[in-house]
Amino acid sequence: GGKKIRSTIIFDTGKIFNISEAKLISICAAVECIHSYSLIHDDLPCMDNDSFRRGKLSTHKKFGESSAVLAGSSLLTLAFEIISDKKFNLHAKIKNEIIRTLASCSGHTGIAGGQELDLKFENKKKNLNQIIDMQKKKTGKLFNFCLYAVAAIANKKEKEKKSLSNLGEEIGLLFQLADDFIDKKGSRKLSGKPVKKDSKKGKSTLLSLLGEKKAYLYANNLKKKILRELTKHGKKAKDLKSTIEFILERNF
Repeated sequence: GGKKIRSTIIFDTGKIFNISEAKLISICAAVECIHSYSLIHDDLPCMDNDSFRRGKLSTHKKFGESSAVLAGSSLLTLAFEIISDKKFNLHAKIKNEIIRTLASCSGHTGIAGGQELDLKFENKKKNLNQIIDMQKKKTGKLFNFCLYAVAAIANKKEKEKKSLSNLGEEIGLLFQLADDFIDKKGSRKLSGKPVKKDSKKGKSTLLSLLGEKKAYLYANNLKKKILRELTKHGKKAKDLKSTIEFILERNF
């Protein structure tokens, strides 16, 4: 299940640098493992306590809490097993750099830290920068990694890797905004899980802070900014641009 949007973005970015899908598939697999781990843990009763995911019972509902915790932890470690495997033929220096970056984007400075803030922010009034920081950690950091890893494999300079990392975080923020719109206006069939949960749980989102009209304007301006940034890559960025358009338009 799932849209595999992160893997799509990895392949799309690979086209910019003429990197084959075969050379990127291990990165995609690792990212999907990290993403799935985060969803399994996110659904647990001690976190967001969600019973459905991708149109099916969530892992803890079907297999029990202990199995869900262990499955999530195993997927987290499997991601690093995939990248460190000798069959994934990369220069050791680049491979270590990718592993270190994925760890940073997954742990307390990334997904885990963002989830902690998301839970702490419930039913509290937070400002724009606090919410953006939380969402960039919880969602944006893994998108950051998607673009960074491709740039690392392409052996790009630090300045370009950093620029693409920042762009990845903005794509992640756009994706989170789209998710928030789906929660408010979408259907269970579209999302694969119950909707209108954010308001019930008192989640701090840009939508709850700004209101629907301003939040959509913010999201649309963010999309335009991302697309402008990609114009320098010319026709090679065509597929990535299409994916960016899809991210926001999938609600309507």
